[in-house]
Amino acid sequence: MSYSGVIVGLRLEPGASVPVYASDLAAGADLRAWLPDGDLTIEPGSHILVPTGIRMALPVGYEAQIRPRSGLAAKFGVTVLNAPGTIDADYRGEVKILLINHGKSDFVVHDGERIAQMVIARCERCRFVETDLLEDTARGAGGFGSTGI
Repeated sequence: MSYSGVIVGLRLEPGASVPVYASDLAAGADLRAWLPDGDLTIEPGSHILVPTGIRMALPVGYEAQIRPRSGLAAKFGVTVLNAPGTIDADYRGEVKILLINHGKSDFVVHDGERIAQMVIARCERCRFVETDLLEDTARGAGGFGSTGI
């Protein structure tokens, strides 16, 4: 498996798992629940913060994007509530995943279960400048649904 050369420092709680890419060309690394005190249940329509036991140090100019796992969404209606969630380069707290159950049954999260994926992405910081003139485009001010469904 090849890597881009970006190094992310990790500090793991005992029993927590290092994020792992499930295939050679996977964009996201799987994150697992860290539940030393036992399973968590998410009732239909409810959401919960699920700990991973991971703290990390991202390089300056990078973010970690937290995204849902398609299998959990398709099979159980469970997804990441604030997808994609962003972890900034200066955050040093534990990574927790905000899961919501859109399904019709309770969903039980087990220790070590894959609950989300994390994509490390380069991000730019911009300088915002107020202006009286914005360049015209073919789309113009067309918003929601203006380019079709």
